[in-house]
Amino acid sequence: MTLRDAVKTANNNVGSVAREESLRSSDPSIDREERLVAFRRITNLEVGNTWLRRSRSIERDFGLADIYLKFEGDNPSGTQKDRIAFAQVEDALHRGFDGIALATCGNYGVAVALAAKLAGIKCHIFIPAGYHTHRLPEMELLNGQIYRPEGSYEEVVLLSSERASKEGWYDANPGGLNTELQLMAYAGVGKELRKELGYAPVSCAVPVSNGTLLAGIHRGLGDGQETMMIAASATAKNPIVHSFRKGFKNCVDLDPAKIRETIINEPLINWHSFDGEEALSAVYRSGGLAYNISDERMRKMAAYLSDREALRVLPASTAGLIALLKMQEEGVLPEGTHVAVLTAKR
Repeated sequence: MTLRDAVKTANNNVGSVAREESLRSSDPSIDREERLVAFRRITNLEVGNTWLRRSRSIERDFGLADIYLKFEGDNPSGTQKDRIAFAQVEDALHRGFDGIALATCGNYGVAVALAAKLAGIKCHIFIPAGYHTHRLPEMELLNGQIYRPEGSYEEVVLLSSERASKEGWYDANPGGLNTELQLMAYAGVGKELRKELGYAPVSCAVPVSNGTLLAGIHRGLGDGQETMMIAASATAKNPIVHSFRKGFKNCVDLDPAKIRETIINEPLINWHSFDGEEALSAVYRSGGLAYNISDERMRKMAAYLSDREALRVLPASTAGLIALLKMQEEGVLPEGTHVAVLTAKR
């Protein structure tokens, strides 16, 4: 059964204790501070502290050593996006908003819709008309109000921000004033790695789109040079990887006309990465690398993980792991512990 098949209401995404807490966090008649306490309990119960395990199958099959997988699919809506979604909704609740808006191509919309429902906040989700996400029914079941304007993802982000300002909704879009909050939320992944391993890994490979996750993990690991940050994304469709491989010190936008979405690369593609500067800086400062990954290789790796690791992951989620394998092929993978972050279930 897939995540999509399993979702019926928000109750299917969180446990019974969190559901009990949501009776208080979502009740507008209750004092806001009491609602915040309840919502924070939900977050502590359900978000983060995802599992980390060593992959002996990968080590044996690919001739590597000390490879660990950090699986973000254990978050309530099945992706790392829950970390920032719950942080944004908590901020919205704290500041007294009763509506929250964002643009999404899929996963972030589900995550914010879930968090917003648990907090008793109306969620307004803007999805580019040309994008075809299979997670739309989940957003609707979670009481999300769906809008389908024309334009690219980046254009719809701006549109939804403008609409939020006009309507008095909380703006949960990436970049700008939200960058710091989202980096802090994603720093939790890096802190968990240090705690679970007992030390900082030699490298941490991360799929990148806007770049927020990679930059946040780097901060959580110590924001220094102990851990090489490895960025990986769809071939020629991400500004962070493109800029690094061209030797640019700033993140340079791509030509929107040349970006083509596929069923595999959709979670990764961008012509503009909203937190690209932070991510690119993290790669450089950590002595890291960046790789283009083909759709076919991501598809095959997802099938491999299903067969050898009993893991069901979104193909795009495997980009970081494939980057580590490419480093091994090129003879540039240093000795020591390496972590690949798998960002989403199917």
